[in-house]
Amino acid sequence: MREVPARPGRRGGAAGCREGWLIALQPFFAGETPTASEQRLRDAPFGSPERITWLVWLTSQADPRSCVLARELSSMAATGPVPFEDAVDDDGTVLTARDPKEEFGDLIAALPRKEKFILIGRRLYKGFWLPEPYALGILAFQRRFTPRPDDVVLTSYPKCGTTWLKTLVFAAMARDAYPPAAADHPLRRLNPHACIPFMEDIFTKRQEAKLDGLPSPRLVHTHTPYALLPETVTTGDGCKVVYICRDPKDMVVSMYHYLRRLQPDLSLAGTFHSVLDGTVLYGPMWDHVLGYWHASIARPDRVLFLKYEDLLRNTGEHVRKLAEFMGRPFSGAEEAAGTVESVVELCSFDKMKNLDVNKTGTIERKYHSIAHDAFFRKGVTGDWVNHMSPEMASRLDEIFRDKLRGTGLTA
Repeated sequence: MREVPARPGRRGGAAGCREGWLIALQPFFAGETPTASEQRLRDAPFGSPERITWLVWLTSQADPRSCVLARELSSMAATGPVPFEDAVDDDGTVLTARDPKEEFGDLIAALPRKEKFILIGRRLYKGFWLPEPYALGILAFQRRFTPRPDDVVLTSYPKCGTTWLKTLVFAAMARDAYPPAAADHPLRRLNPHACIPFMEDIFTKRQEAKLDGLPSPRLVHTHTPYALLPETVTTGDGCKVVYICRDPKDMVVSMYHYLRRLQPDLSLAGTFHSVLDGTVLYGPMWDHVLGYWHASIARPDRVLFLKYEDLLRNTGEHVRKLAEFMGRPFSGAEEAAGTVESVVELCSFDKMKNLDVNKTGTIERKYHSIAHDAFFRKGVTGDWVNHMSPEMASRLDEIFRDKLRGTGLTA
């Protein structure tokens, strides 16, 4: 065996770490070429001793702090994101934060108000029409949320692919603890919205402490506009943000069908006009989309902007892109084993729609409940042609062309 050269600056605190990488590098010391060693370590599964060794080897060969890095990487890989429902064992009655109504009630009451739309009033705050039941929660989220460096905040305009994004991100991020092909995968027994918490609901219900109990990395979701996100998220290296948008015409149709579950007499025309005049929930939609679009240009290492249509067109490549962005790239061994394809298959619309858990049951929000199957209608693009008149489509296209002109983004 080749003698291991002494490294200047090594101190006793690094002994355990040295032993770990010596074991991982045994093939190299036995005669394996440096190129082959690096390739083997780089292609090792995320979280494996070999891959952690490669990361440590690249970053700090002589500094004992490399042991700390190795422990952190190993811990992150071992705990991974866990389903929110599995991590929470209380009955929801324990209130762990100050009532946001006491803190923000007067502010909300003074905001301009629109009458109820699908049984929900809207309040205008800093240019956005927030759903009245969640306005308090959004302000609490904005001012109280403390992200961890490895958190991933999933964001979306309503009815733009949120459920699918949640399934893909959870499956990709948690693949070490929950192999996507496993029969007992959480997504086979839990609705995707039970795996990743909705911030508006959590902060409205005063249950922030549940977030603190989640192991890292945490996955969370919000519809909050970028301009209203916590500064701890939008500045510095607080965490990463993934946003998904969709053709506005398909969004209108999807929202119409979804909201009819809550208000059966809702008309497509009513939904359409609320989008057109910008007073729809979380609207104007164009400002919501542009906030994240501009952020993705200014902070590409922190904000990833996706389109539903692109994701549908080439799902595998976008799963790879997501994993890379979130710091969990697929290794060569995983590529060879078909792990990406397993994630795509598990998260396919037909697979999710036909699971028993998604055909029955409800999601209980603070002010309403919605059936699981409401989140799985068609999963296609272009369905607007079956609902909208050419005149309606033309008006929507025209206003979005005008609002997005000069930004580099097309609807």
